Amino acid sequence: RAWGFRSFMRRKQVDSDRVRVEGGHHQLAKELSILQLIAIILSAFLHRGPALLVMALAQGDKCLAMSPTSSRSVMEMVNGSHEFVIQGYSLAKGMGFGKHIASDTFTVGGSQWAVYFYPDGKNPQDSATYVSVFIVLESGGTDVRALFELTLVDQSGKGKHKVHSHFDRSLESGPYTLQCQGSMWGYKRFFRRSELETSDFLKNDCLKIDCTVGVVVSSMDFSKLHSIHVPQSDIGMHFGRLLDNQEGSDVVFDVAGEKFHAHKLILAARSPVFRSDFFDCSGDDKSDIAIDDLDPKVFKALLHFIYTDTLVEEELVASNLPSTSSVFDTLIAKLLAAADKYGLERLRLLCESHLCKDISVNSVASTLALADRYHALELRAVCLKFAAENLAAVVRSNGFEYLKEHCPSLQSELLKTVAGCEEECSSGGKSRSVQSAL
Repeated sequence: RAWGFRSFMRRKQVDSDRVRVEGGHHQLAKELSILQLIAIILSAFLHRGPALLVMALAQGDKCLAMSPTSSRSVMEMVNGSHEFVIQGYSLAKGMGFGKHIASDTFTVGGSQWAVYFYPDGKNPQDSATYVSVFIVLESGGTDVRALFELTLVDQSGKGKHKVHSHFDRSLESGPYTLQCQGSMWGYKRFFRRSELETSDFLKNDCLKIDCTVGVVVSSMDFSKLHSIHVPQSDIGMHFGRLLDNQEGSDVVFDVAGEKFHAHKLILAARSPVFRSDFFDCSGDDKSDIAIDDLDPKVFKALLHFIYTDTLVEEELVASNLPSTSSVFDTLIAKLLAAADKYGLERLRLLCESHLCKDISVNSVASTLALADRYHALELRAVCLKFAAENLAAVVRSNGFEYLKEHCPSLQSELLKTVAGCEEECSSGGKSRSVQSAL
């Protein structure tokens, strides 16, 4: 059973007024002396029975008060954004009304979402005049409350984007409620097609749509009123200073005539190869070591990572070569080779992540060969997928000739990846010719 008020307060009044209690806490009960309390209890048992004990205790506006408790429900908005690029807009025309191109799914607030673009409109009456854009709830949640924003990006650089936003909805309206999977929000008449095709929103047959979703989530806040800020770990900074000032160093590396002082214990703790070199092998104590397969700049970056667990991003960016040069000649590629040599798995992943950002039609073949050579498995998988999805352009690149000549096994694996993509496309009602591209 529940007790309360169906009409507790008008919502507008709550929104506009600040309700507060002045003068501190109300006095809920008058203090009872020990003798008064004993007298009340005895009277209740002798004259009215234990069932009326509570009534006796409350006599004369006197009551026993429990310690107050409190809780707080927190409602907040979790925002997430997704960029949807539609390449080949002209080829999408003529699909027919009600047929859409879907973005990849993205997660915001624990729910999955997608953007649907209807090049011929969502409804038959709009097919010749407007394009339609909708945001769709792809996951199986129910009654998901959210706000949305759709932005058609101005690709001229003038910043005159077309923005449809509902994040500024009034307090009275509140967020939208999407009741089930497949529920959608958007515009049947998002933009007049004739204007779109002559505007700065369409460039090189490409459209860009930015989508922002804000999902309402609620939780109980059990955090304490007071907290003490603890800064992030600075152990890497202190070890970096140890590397720079060379204090206590017990090993010297000679790399192309340049000397690097280091500490065996730190190197051994970070690298299984160094640990084996310093402690697992019997013989002379190694205090001077020559490195003949790494550049000084690469070895310096390697030591910096071993001591600080970070990369110097500025050096990596500055060392990037022009697009006409081989990816094998970049500092990040040479650092990947060093990570493979010394068994530094985190460094390997950092290098893979950095190289992954620069994958293009012209570089993917050589990057794939690099990843295969130095056991960069995640980068290898990304390259295979990218090459399979852009096969016709990749086979015309110079890097693909290198791949065919030096890595024939990778070419075979690429064919298998393409075949898998073919099956996936066929199941979705699409098909393409792969053998003709090769």
